[in-house]
Amino acid sequence: MLTTLKTSYTDTRAADLAWALGREPLPALAVLDLELSGAKLQLRLLGASHQVLLEEEGRSCSETVACMPGSSTPLPLGVSKRVGEWEYEFAARVETLSHGSFAGRAQELLALVADHPHGLAGTFPGSPHAFTAMLAQRHEGQLRWRTWHAYPQEGQLVVTRTRISVRMPATL
Repeated sequence: MLTTLKTSYTDTRAADLAWALGREPLPALAVLDLELSGAKLQLRLLGASHQVLLEEEGRSCSETVACMPGSSTPLPLGVSKRVGEWEYEFAARVETLSHGSFAGRAQELLALVADHPHGLAGTFPGSPHAFTAMLAQRHEGQLRWRTWHAYPQEGQLVVTRTRISVRMPATL
């Protein structure tokens, strides 16, 4: 699903993004509700950022990547931790592209996500390559999602990848 976000584009930077687990739902500009093999996943666009809410078998988890005033947790390159009975893995990277490469990559990503049944993308009025996009899937018992946060004024694309699965009991 592709939508134009009804907000003005603010000149944020990739370096302003922070990461958090367990935050309450934040006001969203666009939402996509999914059910993937019994798991309820809500993809939420929060301006130049995202939030994913997950609920499965009475357990819940939220991931937020956003410009969060007062946050002391910057965007990490990687996180691996237990969240209740889940194994949670998060990775992020920043790609810096030339103006021409950025425009091509933006078009490619928006085309990928726009028509995907588990995809949500929002573009900002006033900047054709300013967008946030998300794509979710369930694969081999794991929930996975990827996100892209575009900052055309810097030529930067923040790419995140998350994987969450039920922790397997130890065997002897």
